[in-house]
Amino acid sequence: MADHAVLRAGNVAVISGAADGIGFAAAQQFAELGMHVLLADIDGAALARAAATLDKILPEPEGQIATYTLNVAHYSQVCALKEYAYATFGQVDVLMNNAGTSDKTDSWNSVTAWQRIIDVNLWGVIHGVQAFTQAMIDQHTPALIINTGSKQGITNPPGNPAYNVSKAGVKSATESLQHELRNTENCRVSAHLLVPGFTYTGMIKRHLAKKPAGAWEPSQVVDYMVKAINRGSFYIICPDNEVSSAEDARRILWGAGDLVQDRSPLSRWDAEYEAAFKSFKLTEK
Repeated sequence: MADHAVLRAGNVAVISGAADGIGFAAAQQFAELGMHVLLADIDGAALARAAATLDKILPEPEGQIATYTLNVAHYSQVCALKEYAYATFGQVDVLMNNAGTSDKTDSWNSVTAWQRIIDVNLWGVIHGVQAFTQAMIDQHTPALIINTGSKQGITNPPGNPAYNVSKAGVKSATESLQHELRNTENCRVSAHLLVPGFTYTGMIKRHLAKKPAGAWEPSQVVDYMVKAINRGSFYIICPDNEVSSAEDARRILWGAGDLVQDRSPLSRWDAEYEAAFKSFKLTEK
């Protein structure tokens, strides 16, 4: 399945938020390729279960499975993860900053929830980039940094501003990272922004015991991600069973139009623009 130079047996992947959902699905797929995988998560018991599951699926894996418990909101802990990864494996070929959390917020209340969401979703990614990037560059081998964003960080739908802000920050930080990496002499590391669609992960399972028909499984997101990396894509914007890639593009372009046309922010959700958005097309014939 994978033909990128990095995604091969013997290489090393470090994944945060790896005990469940997209992180675990990535760990499974990388392990199936014969890669060494270091699963990191805040929940040590869930990590142990995830590692045990991988051992059952892959009774004699070519690669080694290791775990590390941490809170990505704390830079010192992410630095310790980096030291552990290099002490254990000697290299890191894939860094997947994937840990995330959510909660209900609004714009002028819930300051504690705001802080927690941004600490994990945004600072967790920044911490991973700060801790690992230079060491990965210094390997002088191809390597990948994959940061998990969200469509909510692009189209900014009403309902959870703290989560939207955190993921918008991930988008901006990852764009800047890729620009700097490609303009760094002798650098063979590339960055990629993973933007899942509606995916049945642990955050959704807390509210819905059964996977909704419109949601993708985490493994589908990882399949899509690997194909996108193979073709060299930076923006990995996943569809799902409800929203196509064409519809994603239409929504993104409409949102950009709020700025250039001086419309009300988030006009897509205002009754005044309902008919205009419904008839909006990507290209005029």
